[in-house]
Amino acid sequence: MLLDDFIRYVKIDTQSDDESELTPSTLKQYDLLNLLKKELDELKVETKLDEYGRLYAFLEGKEDYDPIGLCAHVDTALECSDKDVKPQIISNYDGKDIKLGTSGLILSPLDYPKLKECLGKTIVTTDGTTLLGADDKAGIAIIMDVVKRLTKLSKDERRSIGILFTPDEEIGRGPEHFSLKDYRVKYAYTIDGADPKFISIENFYAYSCNIDVFGKSIHPGEGKGKLLNASLILSEFINLLPKEMSPYYTSDRQGFNHVVSLSGSVEHAFAHIIIRNHDKKILEKQIQDFKDIKKELMEKYPGLNIELLFKEQYKNMIEVIKDNKECINTIENAMRKNNIAFEYEATRGGTDGATFSFLGCPCPNIGTGSYNHHGKFEFAVLEEMLLMSDIAFDIFKI
Repeated sequence: MLLDDFIRYVKIDTQSDDESELTPSTLKQYDLLNLLKKELDELKVETKLDEYGRLYAFLEGKEDYDPIGLCAHVDTALECSDKDVKPQIISNYDGKDIKLGTSGLILSPLDYPKLKECLGKTIVTTDGTTLLGADDKAGIAIIMDVVKRLTKLSKDERRSIGILFTPDEEIGRGPEHFSLKDYRVKYAYTIDGADPKFISIENFYAYSCNIDVFGKSIHPGEGKGKLLNASLILSEFINLLPKEMSPYYTSDRQGFNHVVSLSGSVEHAFAHIIIRNHDKKILEKQIQDFKDIKKELMEKYPGLNIELLFKEQYKNMIEVIKDNKECINTIENAMRKNNIAFEYEATRGGTDGATFSFLGCPCPNIGTGSYNHHGKFEFAVLEEMLLMSDIAFDIFKI
């Protein structure tokens, strides 16, 4: 049963670690990867768990049809713990506030209007002490449900399906060591979104910037014109970034600069910032802002040193998918079979599929029926997860 699988999966701690040099970044991700391999093996699905923690699986179908893939990631976000997740199952939701365990936190339809669409449905929430992990274990549960349903069909009743479960998506390393040869599909879909009615063929262009500020320490009693406090100057740097580019003020196709982490002392301060935009030219302007601020502050404070390290994280998959209409037509047809009035959404994030698209596997993103990811207010809607299973199943049923 999809719900039972989902609950089992979210109880497994799989948080990735952006400071680790391991691949996967945390060995505990193998706890879920090995379980999924075992369950697929029991279904007589061909599997391969490679040395990098990528789990590939393949179920053969009718030879006249190109294989299509589904993929999801096993890790959870860094912002909130996923250790000892205790899901709450609310059946026949009555539209009222939901208490998240004994944490004192309230999941309210006033704050999260999506709940108003969930009357009478089954909702899975956190207990207010961890995230839920529906990003992306809801996607995993949906894929496993689809596979179970496909194994009940004869080979001639289904299209071949490739399955890929990746670690480290949340730290941007999911596509590392990706092998199209092992995946064996023409194109695929990441099940890593929210509302099932949305199809995403666009995502952010994404960069990160590490800022190192090197100051100069001297006794504060003798500091006039000499003491360069790296922590204060880093704060000044961040305050010089455009205020309207904070995620707090942005939505839809508006990009942002997001301060992920800060640390510092008088002599050295550090910030890790992610830079996002759907428009490549505006993203380039955002990057230039960082360079201009560095120049301004180094001229203002003689003896100061600021180092910027930019890293491209992923590109906008629209560059690839716009020329691959087949993957768009396939998901549209599956939506129509399920009477979904689908819409296209430019996702305000990235998925493994964004990079897969540039590695020879066009890969739009579709929904999981889960919301408020990366935090304690995360929840999933069972009926929407089941609907997504129906949509994905109809991609492969002949």
